[in-house]
Amino acid sequence: MTRSIVVGLDGTKQAYAAAEWAAAEAQLRDTGVELVYAKEAAPGVVRSLWSRESEEAWAEEMVARVAGGLRERRPGLSVTTRLLPTGPVPGLVTAARESELLVLGSRALGSVTGYLVGSVGLTVAGIVERPVVLVRAGGAAAAPQGPVVVGTDVRRPVDAVLGFAFDEAARRHSRVHVVYAEQLPLFAGLGPAMVPDIRAAVAPEIRQSLDELLDPWRAKYPDVEAAARVVVGSAGLALVEAAGDAALVVVGRRTRHSTPGAHIGSVAHAVLHHSPVPVALVAHA
Repeated sequence: MTRSIVVGLDGTKQAYAAAEWAAAEAQLRDTGVELVYAKEAAPGVVRSLWSRESEEAWAEEMVARVAGGLRERRPGLSVTTRLLPTGPVPGLVTAARESELLVLGSRALGSVTGYLVGSVGLTVAGIVERPVVLVRAGGAAAAPQGPVVVGTDVRRPVDAVLGFAFDEAARRHSRVHVVYAEQLPLFAGLGPAMVPDIRAAVAPEIRQSLDELLDPWRAKYPDVEAAARVVVGSAGLALVEAAGDAALVVVGRRTRHSTPGAHIGSVAHAVLHHSPVPVALVAHA
């Protein structure tokens, strides 16, 4: 058995959706789930012993209840729980190092179409080197056998990102939908008549490059159908549009050890905020 999938819980419906998604993923990977809760930090405030004990009792009951529900709905699934002594960011970052995958819930934004991941999720996703999956409440079960959508750049392809997407599609007996977005040059804004000519010029060449890029992956995963699509415009918008019938969207994030804070890139940021389905953020050099 491989390392467990770690799920960060905070008592919200988004975190519960993340736990359900992680349980299904764990069965696909033949591994277990570890539910963790990290105490919220309260800078500048000295909390009473009663409040600390009350939070710990609530957290123990909450994670035990979620764990019990997962075991009941998925007999045979290994589910463990742990309360982390540190705050959410350092606690989740440390737990992720020992995991195969970190799964977090995304925070809804009322009736607005998009959603906000939340400061903790964005910060953690911008630090950890394990893949991070962010799950939106109500969307965890959407199109479970739909395609795995992945964004790539034919000029700088990343094996870690494409490999994750093909692995996920193989587990689901699904297909991979590769999206590459070509940004229009600045002079294209001079007139709409320029756009069809640009598309006609760049699309065939890039599509051929995409097919050449995917050939080794198709050979490695002969049972996974892979289709490529070239679009002109915003990569983030193209991935969000492609996510409509998908099981998962996969995007890359460059690791940056020299800069503090969350750095996930503009494309990943757009997808995390607007994808209707779970998003996997895969770190790469």
